[in-house]
Amino acid sequence: MISLNLSKAQALVLFDFLTRFSKRDRLAIECGAERRVLWDMLADLERVLVEPLGADYGQRLQEAREQVGGEE
Repeated sequence: MISLNLSKAQALVLFDFLTRFSKRDRLAIECGAERRVLWDMLADLERVLVEPLGADYGQRLQEAREQVGGEE
């Protein structure tokens, strides 16, 4: 398991961003705060994931997508 820590403000901004996505089925950054939260989360993930650096990243990503499921 990997945990990401968010401040209350970051969580609220992210919640609104994801709620808009779920209603519109498209991602659109509407303000700098949303961009900042996403960048911060990406930086956190870069610190803990080694898979993106591996030669087999494509395969691992495909396996992860299959494991998580969801519509294509």
